[in-house]
Formats: sequence, C-alpha cells, structure tokens
Amino acid sequence: MSKKLSQTTIYLIYSGASALFFSMVFTVSQLYRIDTLHLNPLQLVLVGTVLEASCFVFEVPTGVVADMKSRKLSVIIGLLLIGTAFILEGSVPLFAAVIVSQFLWGLGYTFTSGADEAWIADELEGKSLDWVYLKGAQMSQLASFIGILLSTVIGVKLMNLPIIIGGVLFIMLSVFLMFFMKEENFKPAPAEDRNSWMQMRHTFMEGIKFIKGSKVLVLMMSIALLYGLYSEGFDRLWTAHLQNDIGFPNIAGIKPIVWIGIIDGTAMLISILAVEYIKRRMEKTGELDRVWILTLINILMVAAVIFFGFSGNFTLALSMYLLFYILRTTNGPIYSAWRNKNIKSEVRATVISTYGQIDALGQIIGGPIIGFIALKTSISAAIVVSGIILSPVVVLLIMERKK
Repeated sequence: MSKKLSQTTIYLIYSGASALFFSMVFTVSQLYRIDTLHLNPLQLVLVGTVLEASCFVFEVPTGVVADMKSRKLSVIIGLLLIGTAFILEGSVPLFAAVIVSQFLWGLGYTFTSGADEAWIADELEGKSLDWVYLKGAQMSQLASFIGILLSTVIGVKLMNLPIIIGGVLFIMLSVFLMFFMKEENFKPAPAEDRNSWMQMRHTFMEGIKFIKGSKVLVLMMSIALLYGLYSEGFDRLWTAHLQNDIGFPNIAGIKPIVWIGIIDGTAMLISILAVEYIKRRMEKTGELDRVWILTLINILMVAAVIFFGFSGNFTLALSMYLLFYILRTTNGPIYSAWRNKNIKSEVRATVISTYGQIDALGQIIGGPIIGFIALKTSISAAIVVSGIILSPVVVLLIMERKK
C-alpha cells in the first residue's frame, strides 16, 4: 500500500488531517474551559501564555532533532505529544491539567513546526513545492470547516469528547506516518547550520541590526510588538464575553456549543472568501497603496474590538466579532506583502524571524496583563483595553504615510 501513496499524497493527508483534528479541539476548548472547568478570565489567558511560552522556549532545541536526526521522527514525536496533550485536557477536568496539556502541546508543536514543510521539500527535491503547499493550505481550510461541524455535533452530547477524540486521532495519525511516511532524501545539516541557542541569539541580534538601519523596519517592529500585546488577551476572552457578559439567544433551544460552531464556521467561510478577494484584487491592480489600505483596516479593527467589548447586545457583538475576523484575516496578507517589499532579499528570513520572536514576546507579556484586568474589572473592560493597545498601530501607519 505504501508504494501506492506518493509522498505528496502523504503530505496532503497530513495537512488535511491535522487541520481537521485541531479544528475539532479548538471549536469546543474555550467553552469547555468556561462552562465545565469554570476558569476565571486570568486563568483563561494564562492557558494561552503557557502555550506561547512553551513554543517560544522549545522552538530551537526541538529544531535540532529535525536538522540532525530526522524530519520524520520530529513530526511523529510532535504529533504524539500533541495527541497526549489533548487527551489529558479532555480527560482531567482541572486547571492544572489544562496547563500541563498546553505545555505539552507547545512542545509538540515545535517538533512539527518547520519539520513537515522541510520534509516534503527534501523528498520532492524542491520540485512543484508551490503547488503542494497551496494544495495543502486549501485542504487544511476545507478540513478545518469539516472539523468545526464534527466538533459541534459531538460536543452537543459531551463537550469534552471532541477534545479527547482529537487527541486520539493525532496519535493515530502519528502511527500512520510511522508506516507510510518515507524519508529518502534527508541530509543532516552541517554543524554550523544547525539550530542552537547561540544561533537563535545571533539571528535575533542580526535581525535587530538590520531593522535599526531602516526607519520603516523599526516602525514594523513596533507594530509586531503591538499585535502580540493585544491579540492573546482578545483571542482567549472573546468566547467568555459572549457566554458570560452577553449570553447566547434562546432560539429553538440552540446550545452555546452550537452557537460557537455557527460563529466559527461563518467566520472561516467569510475569511476564505475575503482572502481570495484580496488576492485577486492585488493581482488585478498590481501595486496598491498598501499603507493606506492597512491604515483603514487597522482603524476599523480597533473600532470593532472596542465596540465588541462595549456591546451588551448579541447581534451587535456578533457583527463586530465577524467584522474584526474579516479585517484581521484581510490584514495579514496585505501586511506581509508590504513588509516583504521593504526588506532586502538577503536578510528577509532573518528579519521576519526576528519579527516573529517580537510578536511572541508581546503575546507572553500582554496576555497576563489583559487577563489581570479582566479578573479585577470585567472581561468587557479587558477587551476594550485590547482595542486601545492596538490603536497605536494606526498612529504608526499614519506617520509612515506622511513621509
């Protein structure tokens, strides 16, 4: 059977399956933590902080496995850890279990991060990679939508069940890959090219050095930090705001888990359409005034977050959340295009890696601050603060436009 499955097919199966399993878990996890575990706002945010910190700390040491030993081994270890993490969270209804599961999930994620794409690039020897990555992304989007539907149907009966099933399926995927994932073109990286803490520090410092030499790159560094500072708190608290502060409408006895499924599914479909529209628009018009468009999008993002925080009406809150989701999804590719246009090719990977580290640090710092505000005041106030933290991005973009 293994001879019948090409490595491209294996990669597409892996991409679609992992997206589906993640989606099954994500759809119910926040509501499970709120309704079943009764976590307070600070605890909800700390869950995300532990995950981000785990990813940040282990990104380098786990990269050594993929570089020195085996891409396949790294992916399989990662999937086993992720599966174990989700089974633990779904089976043990305690805050401590959630924290441990996030630590394991972060560790597992760093084993898979980069190793999966590097593996298929090795096996295909660089041929048809654009097509494979694009096809993998499309399969992931479709699988994620299916995962939302499955999670909602299963979660109605037992809210923790999709989390446990998702974990079991991740372990089954790792077993499948043990037998069918071939690794024939892997070459261990030379010692000087391998991931290390010294290399991480060197990359970061080199990135900072290049950034310092350009005012626009310094501005982008500030934006990366602000995106990190505001996002973690909002992402962890929006469900709690709808559930605890506003409440879901009592229409035909629809349960909260079904409402979350409807909201997630709608947001995902809209985001797919929005990104496709922007992609075609950019291809048609060529060079757009990206800074002007980004300024407008970020003004609306700030307004959407603040109005979402203030809203006590479900219809208004839902409208603001969906608007924010569309804007955020649209902002991503336009911002990336603008950023990449301003970075020299020879230092692009280094500078982008540095921005990624700055964003992660922002999330690690900002999350607990927003969570503490939510605990001491209200979730609504914390979400409004998240919008205020995001607002300087608009000022920075306006400053760039005036140059």
